[in-house]
Amino acid sequence: MKRDGHTHTEFCPHGTHDDVEEMILKAIELDFDEYSIVEHAPLSSEFMKNTAGNQEAVTTASMSMSDLPYYFKKMNQMKKKYASDLLIHIGFEVDYLIGYEDFTRDFLNEYGPQTDDGVLSLHFLEGQDGFRSIDFTAEDYNEGIVQFYGGFEQAQLAYLEGVKQSVEADLGAFKPRRIGHISLCQKFQHFFGADGRDFSGEVVAEFEAILALVKKRDYELDFNTAGLFKPLCKETYPPKEIVTLAGALEIPFVYGSDSHGVADIGRGYNTYCQK
Repeated sequence: MKRDGHTHTEFCPHGTHDDVEEMILKAIELDFDEYSIVEHAPLSSEFMKNTAGNQEAVTTASMSMSDLPYYFKKMNQMKKKYASDLLIHIGFEVDYLIGYEDFTRDFLNEYGPQTDDGVLSLHFLEGQDGFRSIDFTAEDYNEGIVQFYGGFEQAQLAYLEGVKQSVEADLGAFKPRRIGHISLCQKFQHFFGADGRDFSGEVVAEFEAILALVKKRDYELDFNTAGLFKPLCKETYPPKEIVTLAGALEIPFVYGSDSHGVADIGRGYNTYCQK
């Protein structure tokens, strides 16, 4: 079965605004059998008050609460319309917001019954003057996260600790069982002269701890190819070394294009097949 487990829609403020129907048609053209629509779930308003840095990173990070009825209505229309061509799953990419677990649990308890798939991801860490984005720009990440923690490796470790917390967090019965792009902290690695092939022993140990928890809970991992197409990353999330460690534990991966537009559909799928 050819499946894309991580795609977005026009409801994403930082995407291309391509219509989801055009993206679905492209997936059908590329012979996908399954297709998960997991739009960025709304963020806590209290969390947003405690962010800093470039505010575009926050205001465009997720869909709004007011869009939820329209989101479900359209995605369910697409699910029915293309049922004979493609098995479409509907859900969210849920942000793990450290310290705001109650909000996330309440959100999932309310909207989870309307979903049948999901991804749990970490996009924000406590940093300079408040919570800061991990993946907006290299400069913003450097100022808000890397300098705050005292270096690129220290920022890696802080991110991986956050991912570990996300795996362990009690977010209720509708918590996503697939953990998104567990090496997103590498998005700007070449800006810092780093490379996924030269992780320190401490960083590898943190990845191993995450993988052990994922295995224990029988979760899945997002094999996210978006990083291949980021000029300062140029590798998948996670990179080959971590994929190999996960493979030894027989942890299942689900290909994710992390598409935000028609042109992204199917990108890097051959890399996934060769993993």
